[in-house]
Amino acid sequence: METLRETEIGSFEAKTRLSELLREIEKGNAFVITRRGKKIARLVPVRENTPNEIDSLSASFREIRGRLDGKIEIKELVEAGRRW
Repeated sequence: METLRETEIGSFEAKTRLSELLREIEKGNAFVITRRGKKIARLVPVRENTPNEIDSLSASFREIRGRLDGKIEIKELVEAGRRW
């Protein structure tokens, strides 16, 4: 995966230059928005999943599912997660 070069920009400046920032993001640039010196958000290009990534993820899910005994309902998993 490609590492993006991120430029820090203050929240007020980001607000006033949003259109310009979006054009830069389309070119592959990324920005970290700060407020009073604290990082609060990141603007990055949308990364579309390639078919190979989706296929790999699906295969991983199938492999995990194959290790589980019986049928597991999503509701059960949600409830189990709440108990953690």
